[in-house]
Amino acid sequence: MKRLIAFVFAAGTVCFLSCNSGGMSATAKKNLEVNDAIMKAYEAGDFSKMGDYIAADAVDHGGETGDIKGLDSIISEMKRYKAMVTDMKYTTIKEMADDEYVFTWASVDCKMGGNPMKMTSLDVSKFKDGKAVEHWVYMDPKEVAQMMMQNAPQPAAPAPADTTAKK
Repeated sequence: MKRLIAFVFAAGTVCFLSCNSGGMSATAKKNLEVNDAIMKAYEAGDFSKMGDYIAADAVDHGGETGDIKGLDSIISEMKRYKAMVTDMKYTTIKEMADDEYVFTWASVDCKMGGNPMKMTSLDVSKFKDGKAVEHWVYMDPKEVAQMMMQNAPQPAAPAPADTTAKK
């Protein structure tokens, strides 16, 4: 009887472990690869293959004034942001994925207006058929304020005072 109980326990353990040790699905792995490719291309300023990674009707919910709709508009906005930053280095801190979403906690070191900046964000990307279809970004409010100050127009220097006396 002890042998039978031991055998059933061992068989049950093997079944349990084999069912739970499969790791990420192939779809989740593909989503991670596509997400990483988007960020590497953005970092490099190479927007030529974004159509391979982002759906034509995608929506980026991280626009300054609301949703950015459509691949062409998203690429245009990416180019605009990229023009504001130099020496960009993107570092993934942690990422998780399933068959529909990729969550990426990352830091970006760059220069804005010639000033060094470090920003962290949580990006959430939704995927369908191997392409990003939606994107959200969440940043620390202090870092957003700092970024906004870097891009604010600087006031003009006051004109020198008139030193000639009027008679």
